[in-house]
Amino acid sequence: MNFQIEWHYKSSKHKQLIFTSDFTDANEALMIVGDLEKTGRTKEIFLLDEQQQKWTVKEAKKLLQEVQTEPHDIVAYFDGGYEHDTLLAGLGVVIYFKQNNNSYRIRRNSRLQEIESNNEAEYAAFYYLIQELEELGVHHIPVTFRGDSQVVLNQLAGEWPCFEEEFNRYLDRIEDKMQELGIRPVYEPISRKENEEADQLATQALQGIPIASRKQV
Repeated sequence: MNFQIEWHYKSSKHKQLIFTSDFTDANEALMIVGDLEKTGRTKEIFLLDEQQQKWTVKEAKKLLQEVQTEPHDIVAYFDGGYEHDTLLAGLGVVIYFKQNNNSYRIRRNSRLQEIESNNEAEYAAFYYLIQELEELGVHHIPVTFRGDSQVVLNQLAGEWPCFEEEFNRYLDRIEDKMQELGIRPVYEPISRKENEEADQLATQALQGIPIASRKQV
């Protein structure tokens, strides 16, 4: 979790200025706040999260304690593979997150039948990823989604229109589930090479090799 620091400075002549920092790690931000308070030039200090919600220092400390016990700082990858001759799709997802001051990685894959296109496989992979996040207990936090499907990510972001009825159904299901979970999505298209971990899982699913792992990293 990251915060910006909003420092309300007061001078010896009672002049007041407001300084805002770059985003920094929440624990580091609280350490800096402690240093600023020692200057004797502090009228007020607030912490702003990545959605620009403003917290007092006391509120931010309480929030951080609550967040540490739940999955947070989540970066989630997805990929869908497709075989035209068999109409099979392989779905691969990778989830990196922090919990209780440790870092973890989840790897999952699945195989679906009667898929009609590669794009549908990508949508199915994204929905599968949302289901895995729900199982992990993710709710009411930002999640960064990464994949090499420009179509899926740009349509979810609302930057590209979607004219296919079957894809609109996927979009509706995905958006409804994210709204239910309170997930605030950040979409980051990446190259196929950068997505090779999820791609490998999708390929293994098509080969009939199930993967389900969770490990500390």
